[in-house]
Amino acid sequence: MAEVHIIGQIREAKDFPKDHLFCRWHIHIGNNWRHIAGKKEGQTHVSWSQFNNICRWAFPIDVHLATTGIQGWPKFFIEVYHFDWLGRAHIFGYGTVTVPTSPGSYTLDCYTWRPFGSIRQRFVQYFLGGGLQLKNPDQVFSSNERYKLSTEAMGVVTFDLNVVFRNFSNYGVEY
Repeated sequence: MAEVHIIGQIREAKDFPKDHLFCRWHIHIGNNWRHIAGKKEGQTHVSWSQFNNICRWAFPIDVHLATTGIQGWPKFFIEVYHFDWLGRAHIFGYGTVTVPTSPGSYTLDCYTWRPFGSIRQRFVQYFLGGGLQLKNPDQVFSSNERYKLSTEAMGVVTFDLNVVFRNFSNYGVEY
């Protein structure tokens, strides 16, 4: 089987409206793919920045995958949360970033968004916290469903990834 090694980090979050952020992530793969080693999902620590609006995580990623075809190429799905002064976690953004399709070192920016509610829902969110969440986060991957959502842009999460291929030429895949 052809293999892909993804090694790197979730480096930082920037341009979010508040600090005290953490990130939950998982790798989304298709039916042709098999997870061999490493973590398929994880969560960063809570980070904050008082001065420059950048929360640094440097959270390590190391995933080894095998495939029989390139359909369902790996994507990282992230959820960024804000940790408020009462100890509650509120969703601050969803995002996806596709693993590059050629070997090498990459710095990728994942632009995040969140559902944008009615005036009443935004009023409640402002005074009580919380906010709208997706019932089914798989909507992020479905273009047929996602265009129906009303959303607002949030911040950017930066990934540093190294992608290594093995045995792709043995299976007739050129990159």
